Amino acid sequence: MSDEQKQIDAHNKATERFIELANQMANDEGQDIKMISAALMAASGVYATFMAAGNQGFLAPQGVERVAQVYKNNLGYIQERKKQELEAQGLEPKPMGEVSGSADAPKPTDA
Repeated sequence: MSDEQKQIDAHNKATERFIELANQMANDEGQDIKMISAALMAASGVYATFMAAGNQGFLAPQGVERVAQVYKNNLGYIQERKKQELEAQGLEPKPMGEVSGSADAPKPTDA
C-alpha cells in the first residue's frame, strides 16, 4: 500500500470516528444536530489554529482566509461526491441552496 493510500485510509477512518461521535451525541444523548455541527466546526477551527500557530499563537487574517478556503474546497469536494453517490443509486440529486435553521457560531458575551 502506498503512503498516499495509507494517508487517505487514515483520513477516512478519522472522519468516520468524528461522524460516529456526532451520531452518538445526537441519537444517544439527544443533542441538537445543528449544535453538533457548529461544535464540530468550532473544534476544527481550534485545531487548525493549533496546527498552524501552536498553543501560544493565532491566525493572522491571511491565515484565516487560507483555512476558510481549504474548508470551502473540502466542502465542495464532499458535495460532488454526495451527488455522485446519489446518481449511482439512480436518484436525482437535488441541491439545497439554503441551510435550514440557524447554524451560527455562538457569540461571545460580556458577562
